[in-house]
This record gives sequence, C-alpha cells and structure tokens, in this order.
Amino acid sequence: MTNLTRPVESAESPTGRFFTVETANRALSLVRPITADIVKQYAELMRSRTRFQTLSLENAHDDELEALNDQIDAATERLNGLIDELHDVGAQLKDPRTGLIDFPALHEGRIVLLCWKVDEERLAYWHELETGFGGRQPITADFVAAG
Repeated sequence: MTNLTRPVESAESPTGRFFTVETANRALSLVRPITADIVKQYAELMRSRTRFQTLSLENAHDDELEALNDQIDAATERLNGLIDELHDVGAQLKDPRTGLIDFPALHEGRIVLLCWKVDEERLAYWHELETGFGGRQPITADFVAAG
C-alpha cells in the first residue's frame, strides 16, 4: 500500500512565500476546491483502508485484496497530487480529515500562520507557530494594520 504524504509540519511555505490576509483570501478561490477534494478523497481512502483490513482479517481471496490494494494505491496517488497542488499555491495542509489549512505570514517581524478550514467563508483566524489550531485568534483590523 502506498503511503499518504503527511501534512506539512514546517512553518515555512513550500514555495518560500508569505501571505497577507488579502492574498490568502484571494488564494481561497484555488485552495477551497482543492481542499474540498482532499477531504472527500481522504474519507474515501480511509474507508477503503478499513475495508482492506477487514478483508485481510477475514482471509479474503488474494484477488480481491490485490484489487482493493490497487484501488487504495490509486486513491493515495490522487490525494498526494491534490496535496502537491496546495503546496504549489504555498498553502499547508494540516488535517486532511477536516480540511484545515495554514498560510505562512509575517506579523510584526515574525512568522505566524493564517488559519482556515474548508467550511469557513474567509480567513478569520491566525495563530503563533507553537500554539497550533488551539491557539487560533481572530484576525482583527489591528492585526492586519500591524502586518
């Protein structure tokens, strides 16, 4: 079985680029459909992997397991391709299950992450590198002005 690319852990953008709130919100027109596809593909992949494990325990026929394994490999490849598309934009996938995305940004001279989930209309939160999702804070006018 092919392994799924792990979500990006680094604070830096895969493209070396930093976003402003404005540029990240504009990027959502590309990021939103990619992320929605990732969430869907990931759920399908997890169902297929669970089915594979169940069939393995039930001593299913090798042909059936091989076909399911090929299906899992193809789904993993599609998912990795979608993740690569996100990286090309400069966005970071943090959770393929919930569609959690970070955009590296500079704020008051330090790297922070603009945080967005697939079900949110616009970027509305940011967090420090060390705090992660649990440390999300609202993006305020003062945050934007401080750059």
